[in-house]
Amino acid sequence: MTSHRKLIRPSMKNIKEVQGRPPEKISPPTSTNASPSPLLGSRRKHVPAEQTNAESFYYLKQMQTKTNMVFILRDGEQIRGYIEWYDRHCLKVNRHKEPNLMIMKHCIKYMYKQEEEAKTHRRRKRSVETPAEVAPVKSDT
Repeated sequence: MTSHRKLIRPSMKNIKEVQGRPPEKISPPTSTNASPSPLLGSRRKHVPAEQTNAESFYYLKQMQTKTNMVFILRDGEQIRGYIEWYDRHCLKVNRHKEPNLMIMKHCIKYMYKQEEEAKTHRRRKRSVETPAEVAPVKSDT
């Protein structure tokens, strides 16, 4: 049981006619109750890129400089070290005098540079010391 299939090809005459015409404009669908918006011109909005590579850029920069980082995990645990490498799902952290760790990204609550901690710590320490520097007032009672 063989069936013969016919190949349908447009003739050259049809192709030349289509090529000679200007491209057809497709109008955006409009609803009956909404007025046409001036923003719906002939151009459509571009969909933003799925990935900006900002995360990759940040990791590469920290890896190259071997910046000491502090990782705060979702359970509150702090891990200190520098990023040796990373991939889509995890980071490998080298630690000083402790075993290296591979941390899944979804377990990280946030991270920051260890040098920022020192700056913040100094500010807090100064603000705490300021009231202690003031001499207590003795009462007569």
